[in-house]
This record gives sequence, structure tokens and C-alpha cells, in this order.
Amino acid sequence: MEFNYYMPSRIFFGKGSLENLGTEKLPGKKALIVTSAGGSMRKYGYLDRVTALLDKNHTEYVLFEKILPNPIKSHVMEGAQLAREAGCDFVIGLGGGSSIDSSKSIAVMAANDGDYWDYVNGGSGKGLEVPNNPLPVIAITTTAGTGTESDPWTVVTKEETGEKIGFGYDKTFPYFSIVDPDLMMSIPPYLTAYQGFDALFHSTEGYIANISNFMSDMYALKAIELIGKYLVRAVKDGSDEEARAGVALANTLSGFVESTSSCTSEHSLEHALSGYHPKLTHGAGLIMVSAAYYETFAATVPERYVQMAKALGRRDASQASDFIEALKDLQKACGVDDLKMSDFDVDKDDLKKYALHALDTMGGLFEYDPYKLTLDEIVNILEKSYR
Repeated sequence: MEFNYYMPSRIFFGKGSLENLGTEKLPGKKALIVTSAGGSMRKYGYLDRVTALLDKNHTEYVLFEKILPNPIKSHVMEGAQLAREAGCDFVIGLGGGSSIDSSKSIAVMAANDGDYWDYVNGGSGKGLEVPNNPLPVIAITTTAGTGTESDPWTVVTKEETGEKIGFGYDKTFPYFSIVDPDLMMSIPPYLTAYQGFDALFHSTEGYIANISNFMSDMYALKAIELIGKYLVRAVKDGSDEEARAGVALANTLSGFVESTSSCTSEHSLEHALSGYHPKLTHGAGLIMVSAAYYETFAATVPERYVQMAKALGRRDASQASDFIEALKDLQKACGVDDLKMSDFDVDKDDLKKYALHALDTMGGLFEYDPYKLTLDEIVNILEKSYR
């Protein structure tokens, strides 16, 4: 019954909540809007809606539309330079986790000198303290996966080395966030599944982490329950408003889990894979390693596995294996049970290299596992996951 709780972000959640952008007091007069290079924000009219609401709120803006699905450091530095040159005093992340994460990192570098990796811990990062407060960030999420609208974390890859590392601290919580399920209707089924499992694993990892607590448990079990109830529906029918809202809420709650507990080394393993292979979607990578990963800890915290199984819908669960089976069944129902690392050019001969890379770049998360994995165990998880 001991925990630290700090969640300073105001969250506007629900259908039509985007309209708050046009009426709420904003943290500045000129925004840098950070969004993806894929064009979906223009295609579906979301960017036009955002800029119209900023006009209504008498706020200027400039656009930075270069963010990749796995964000890279050079774009963080480029976006920060644009923000400084244009005189932007806050940042809007519009899109999925990649755009919002990038907006947080850009906000840090727009207010500070040096290189982004100066402030990153792990790998070749220097781990320096950030001297100046970052610019305020508004998060407008159009996906339900990362929970980044309700946590301080941001994940960026140093493309020269394949180091994909999380970063964040109290000052990188969003100023406010908008979670409007209407903006998620256009997500295709496979991405809905990938993102939904990312939200699920933020919650399951936070629940088995050795620093879990009363508050994180409460959020985690509810998020797992919502994923179990609504994700298959959202995958099968993207226009199902109730299902979209349910998965969106699970995602926001998973961000609370990340803020009150922690991810575990499952995320370290995936970051090592997609750091080297940026075409690998984060959620897909997590799905690939998940069964072997959770089997590894089943005997360590079996009572937690039973509770997760019950939250996923197995009301009669009585042993840890029930959660593993429920997880596999959910993946099959969402059509993502046959993903292969080999389809993303992951070489089986390199699995030890990925394991070492995970330890080097995000070794801190291994400290939150139910017990400390050995290198051989990490390699074994990857070997059992490889197809």
C-alpha cells in the first residue's frame, strides 16, 4: 500500500472532445504541429480540423510532417530547430504514439542546446540532466496503443546505431491531452490489433512488475478487461463506436499504469528488434515475443496471471497457464497469431545480438521484471518466439 502518484495532465476524453482545442486556454500563442509523414492526418481531415480550431482560438501554427512509425533522432533535432526558428512556444502532437512521442522530444530540444542523445540514459546516451523546461505539449491521439497521452514517456531511435530508447520525466507529461474516439475510426484492422496489444502489454507488464502497487493494479486490471471485451470488436468493425471508445479508454489507462508502475523487459526486447529493423511495427514485435515472454514468469507470480486471465474474460481461471491461453486466443481472434520475425528480416543467427542490445539500450527495465533474467533466458525467449 505504498506508491508515488503524479499525473499532471488534463485529459479530455470522449466523442467530440477535439472541439476543446478551440475553446480551452492554450499554453502559448504559436504551435508547432508534429505529425506523421504518411499523410493520413490530411487524408482523413484531422489536420484541417485541428488548424481550424487553432484559428478559432486565435493561435498561429507551423507544420512538421515528417515523423516515421519508429521515430528517429534526426527528425527530433530538425523539428526542434524549426520550432525555434518559427518562434513556436508550444508543441502539438497529432496522430499516433510516434507523433506524440516525437512532439515531447522536440519540445525538450526546442528549449535546450546540444544533441537529444545527451539527455538519454542507456546505450551511447550521456544521461545529462535537462537544463531548461521543455515547451508545453498538447497530445491529440488518433490511435489507441501507446498511452503516451497520459504518461511522460517518449521513444526515439538513434538511427546510426539502432538504439531505440525510452526517455521522459515529470516535465514531459502533456499540458493536456485529447482522446476522441471519433479520430480512431479510420485505423485499419491490423493496426487496430497491433496498437491494442501494445496497450494490453503496457498493462500486463505494469501488473507483473516488481514495483506494481495498488494504484497501478487498479488501472492495469481495468485496461486488460477493456481490451478483452472490446479489441476483437474494434478489429472486426472499425466503425463500432462503443468498441473504439472502450479500447481508447484502455489505452489511456495503460498510460496511467506506465506512470505509476513500469514496463518490463518485454519492451526492451521489442525495442532491440525494431531498433535494428524499423519497418517492424512496435505492437507486432510485442505480439511476436509475448507468449514465450509471459511463459517465462508464469511460475514466479502465478496469482497475478490468474487475475489477468480473469480480466481478459476467463472467469474460471485458476492457474497461470490460463492467462497464456487467453492471450493466444485473443491474438488468434484478432488475426495476429501468425506474425513472423523472419518477415521483417530478423535473422535467427542474430538473436544473441538483439538480447545484448536490449540489455545495453534499455537494461533498466530488466530490473523491474519479477526476477532478473539471465542472458541465456533472454536468448531463449527470442528463440522460442522466432518464426
